[in-house]
Amino acid sequence: MTDNKSTIADISAGRGALVVLFMATMIDMIGFGIVIPFLTYLVEDLAADQGIKQVGLWVGLLMTSYSAAQFLFSPFWGSVSDKIGRRPVLMIGLVGNTVFFTMFGLANTLLIALAARFMAGVFNGNLAVARAYIGDVSTPSQLTTRMGLIGAAFGLGFTIGPFIGGELSNPAERWDIFVNTVFETYPYLLPCIAAGGLSLVSLIYAYFYLPESLPKSERSKGDSISWLTRINNSFKQSYSMLNRGIISTIIWATMLFIFGFTIMHAVFILYTGMPVTDGGLGYNEAQNGRIFAVIGISGILTQAFLMGPLSRYFGPARLLTLSCLLTGTGLVLIPYTQEEYALIQLVICAIIISIGSGVFQPASSTILTIFAKRDGLNLGIVMGAQESVSSFARILGPLTGGVVWTYTVSRDWPFDYHTAFHLCGVMMLLSAALSLKVQSYAKETTV
Repeated sequence: MTDNKSTIADISAGRGALVVLFMATMIDMIGFGIVIPFLTYLVEDLAADQGIKQVGLWVGLLMTSYSAAQFLFSPFWGSVSDKIGRRPVLMIGLVGNTVFFTMFGLANTLLIALAARFMAGVFNGNLAVARAYIGDVSTPSQLTTRMGLIGAAFGLGFTIGPFIGGELSNPAERWDIFVNTVFETYPYLLPCIAAGGLSLVSLIYAYFYLPESLPKSERSKGDSISWLTRINNSFKQSYSMLNRGIISTIIWATMLFIFGFTIMHAVFILYTGMPVTDGGLGYNEAQNGRIFAVIGISGILTQAFLMGPLSRYFGPARLLTLSCLLTGTGLVLIPYTQEEYALIQLVICAIIISIGSGVFQPASSTILTIFAKRDGLNLGIVMGAQESVSSFARILGPLTGGVVWTYTVSRDWPFDYHTAFHLCGVMMLLSAALSLKVQSYAKETTV
């Protein structure tokens, strides 16, 4: 039995399989970030055509629908992958990406745009399956490095998603070749096609190079059940993970970390774009983009080159605490940037944040996998619960940041424009406190 599993792991963890997992994860984050540069303009265009005035409401709905769909369907895909295997679920997700990214670019009403954005989130709810695949085919010594590969893809997708969305929007206004074409009628179609094209290439690559990682003998058994029943069962299974000792502690620590981190997504550009006379930096889009590029690139380098040595030196449990404290420090320092030293100070903050966040994701996934395997739990269900809760945090984070910013930006310190960043720090401290419990528990094991 052991020899058979070793053989499967050797085949499934080949370079081709890891490339597919990397691409699937990267596309997940490209899908999240690609709309950021042009979403407001798309909503304004469609709202004007339909006589709708609630532009802000529709921007909010479209921003949250993607993460909301991931939140709802991550446990579903994790459960399905435990039953039919990881490979078909990952390939279904890539097909859905290709279709619904393109549908979003062709949307001519807000309802169609909302439906396309939601469905793209539904089919991008399989990040947990990619992590479960890694767990299936990796030995304990390989887990951290391979989870780091997934994390690097996460960071790369977050880096290039907004870049693609911004650079390829409205191509008819930039390049004559696109004048009097479908791209002039649908000015945001090109970046969506680019994202869909990446997904299609990954699908073709997966067909040839992605073997199944979960043997039939280890898949969940059960009679055929309805889709609604499966959804209900998936939620029950995920809820059970939130009440399962150390597993739930790790998942809640992850939620608090992502909640604090995504608050920053809403308020960072609000702060840097605020006039210098009001305490901001007066930055434009290009300057903000460079800072986000630093965060993305630094995060990639962290997970590609630092994750392995750091894990061997500290261990994944201790890295959870250290990454929370490091990320929190960087987030809290952002609004204390001084105009004359703004660039260097923001770059330092960005590097601190990216190193902390780049370490947290693979460390939390690694330790969660180790405990799940030790307890004999289905990795699909466990990772699905983690990703579902993480998606919920991505929904709440930007909304919370926007609300806090709105109600504090014009007030006096300490409840002024610094407050939202302070809240980021509080969330990181709470996550660090939970990670200390994980660290204590891990001392009783070999983690």
